[in-house]
Amino acid sequence: MESRRVAPFLVKLLNPKIVRYKAIFIDIDDTLLDYVPCCREAFDAAMADLYTVHHTPYTEDGLFQTFFDIAGRLFSEAKHGKYTIAEVMDLYPKEFIATIGYPESAVEPFKHAFRAAWGKTHTLVPEAKEMLDTLRDKGYRLFAASNSFGHLQRNRLERAGILSYFEDTYISMDIGYDKPDIRFFEEALRRCGLQPSEVLMIGDSMTTDIEGARKAGIDALFFDRRGNASLLELIKDL
Repeated sequence: MESRRVAPFLVKLLNPKIVRYKAIFIDIDDTLLDYVPCCREAFDAAMADLYTVHHTPYTEDGLFQTFFDIAGRLFSEAKHGKYTIAEVMDLYPKEFIATIGYPESAVEPFKHAFRAAWGKTHTLVPEAKEMLDTLRDKGYRLFAASNSFGHLQRNRLERAGILSYFEDTYISMDIGYDKPDIRFFEEALRRCGLQPSEVLMIGDSMTTDIEGARKAGIDALFFDRRGNASLLELIKDL
């Protein structure tokens, strides 16, 4: 897990009385959609699907923790450039299936079942919709910015009832680069026709969201999800 300590020099919000942002990029997982319950829901669906084939009970809670730890480690390594998100999407099912002793033939069915179920998960982070309402009412252009598959993330946002808030969605598999790669942000800026100074990034990851945005010249607000932060409190000065 990455550190959640906020380094003040990394989180710079210009005084809105001096600079008015035109648009806001917003991360999806653990900023708008609640990652852990979504992950558990998709995991249970994938394991249930495997159970119909392998007839192996999966009721032990430790299996989800094993899966969660493997995926978390690999995604953390991707944030630091060891893997791409696409590579991680293939690696964690393979490692998990091997760890729990299932045959290699179970890897692809598990991966596809998890991915299909993931695209249907849509548990909202508290105050997410209220934050979007507030930002929209204040006239900001809103864009989702996420590392994942575009069609899955858009489907999740639609099921959560919040896709319509966004003018566009910038998802790594569509963009061609993963956050925090500066090219992700440069391409997003090109697509929305804005300059870095006109955009604010909001996200829960110091690595992919905050540091990535700042390297692209974009101001950023860190949503400290693990610190019980409030989304409405976070945006009160905008």
